[in-house]
Amino acid sequence: MSGRKPRERRERIKVRVVDRGFVRIEQLADELGVTAMTIRRDLDYLQDRGWLRKVRGGATAQPSTAFHGDVRHRARAMTAAKEAIARAALPLVKPGQAVVIDDSTTALALTRLLARHAPLTVITNFGPVTQTLAGSPGIELISLGGTYYPAYDAFLGLRTVDAVTSLSADTLFASTTAITRGHCYHQSQETVAVKRALMDACARKILLVDHTKFRRRGLYQLAPVTAFDLVIVDSGIPAFDLDALQADGVEVLVARPEPPRAQPPPGTGPRR
Repeated sequence: MSGRKPRERRERIKVRVVDRGFVRIEQLADELGVTAMTIRRDLDYLQDRGWLRKVRGGATAQPSTAFHGDVRHRARAMTAAKEAIARAALPLVKPGQAVVIDDSTTALALTRLLARHAPLTVITNFGPVTQTLAGSPGIELISLGGTYYPAYDAFLGLRTVDAVTSLSADTLFASTTAITRGHCYHQSQETVAVKRALMDACARKILLVDHTKFRRRGLYQLAPVTAFDLVIVDSGIPAFDLDALQADGVEVLVARPEPPRAQPPPGTGPRR
């Protein structure tokens, strides 16, 4: 095991962390037959590429206030809020439009509803969006290339920016890692570069965010929230954050949760 190449060893570490959620350095060292120092270097490497977050004594794939998180973990978080936001955003999509979906799991929830408003042209750099819409009747799908980032399951970087600059679309549906002091932030410069290009390419820009984004942090500033024409948030947003957005002149739509289905009165069920 100790003779394995660093690339293969790091792939095994990545799989273990993502599958288990948390692993200890000593445990990884024993399993892979290397020193704890080697594991620490591997964790540094994987953290720099967005696969995991180093914590005391080990590593985790769980998102935090400063760590974006593996795409599989992000997809499982705040699902009810994302679905409510998607339902609120869907009426803004009109048949015949060209819409852009960014590499966010919040916008991915909207993607699953888009076929209802076909015909549409959908442009994206996000693998799950492409997989969801591939072969859908009435959907012309444009997938943006570039450098593939497995942790994000997305194409990012300068080549993706170049692919965007030749396009002109109607509406962008995007999310952000964090909102701090009225600005959107992300954890990678590559993400920021692509999202700025997507914003420039679209006539209307709509930000989709759940209320947890107002308690997170990011390293790189994308844009002020006022750069978006509309912000759609879930009903869990605190009054303080909602008031701050509106005080800045941001148009806000609060997505309400889906009402519970009515239960039939007792004794009215089917007879046997």
